[in-house]
Amino acid sequence: MTRALPRREISRELSRIANAGVGDVLAEIGAAEPAAAPRIGITGPPGGGKSTLISNLAAHRMGRDGLDTMAVLAIDPSSPLSGGSILGDRIRMDRIADLEGLFIRSLSSRGARNGLCDNIVDLLVALERHGFDEILLETVGTGQSEVEVAELVDTTVLIVPPDAGDSVQTMKSGILEIADIVVVTKSDLPGAQRMASDITSILKPREGWEPKVIGTRTDGTGIAELSDEIDRHRAWLARARPESLTREKRRAYHLRALITRRAEDALSSDRQLAQGGLAESYHRLAQALCAG
Repeated sequence: MTRALPRREISRELSRIANAGVGDVLAEIGAAEPAAAPRIGITGPPGGGKSTLISNLAAHRMGRDGLDTMAVLAIDPSSPLSGGSILGDRIRMDRIADLEGLFIRSLSSRGARNGLCDNIVDLLVALERHGFDEILLETVGTGQSEVEVAELVDTTVLIVPPDAGDSVQTMKSGILEIADIVVVTKSDLPGAQRMASDITSILKPREGWEPKVIGTRTDGTGIAELSDEIDRHRAWLARARPESLTREKRRAYHLRALITRRAEDALSSDRQLAQGGLAESYHRLAQALCAG
């Protein structure tokens, strides 16, 4: 029987963590790490069909025996002027929002340039503490800058629409190289088969894993194959990559993110920077980093 989720409690906790400053985050580091839930990252260009695919994939995997709970964390883009965000993923996933055992939360990127958001590491750990069987992480969908998602998830799924065109060539030098699985969405549209063939010719094995290209449709066609491929990749990871290596990689990402935020906070709060006091600002920044 699927256990009831304390959705309001989880939502309040995520809001608190999302708004926490670097000092608050540092104060909580050192707590015992929970058993890590499998993480799936979904990335790709805006309008490529990420939300529709997540909706179909979550419904499929929630319908299987053994997967009682799932969390979907969707990062929405924020306005560079107001800082606000529409947080529309919750609306686009309305079809599955009432599934028992499923938790969906949209968060603003707040200007983060990696397709994620501040405190993303702590948000994922918080979800793991609530014992979810699996976590889906959707990035903003801004393009090449989103390679960092691969450092935080077990399986990275790259979404490519059939009309991506020449943008596939630019993917070769970045985001395509971190994809464990590539999905050509809307595969019933003209150009989808050609797109799948072009990507297949570009993909190269990485650490012994050979990424596969899968076609899906909005009606759910191809989702079962994608789900099976995710499980196959997870089984390969269990054989090929020590769990300790994954933990160390995520710790390193967390440390870099905190250092970057501490530097940005120190600069933005130092009014002398605006008054021309660069030397003093650099001194304050160095002190802040050492204190962190």
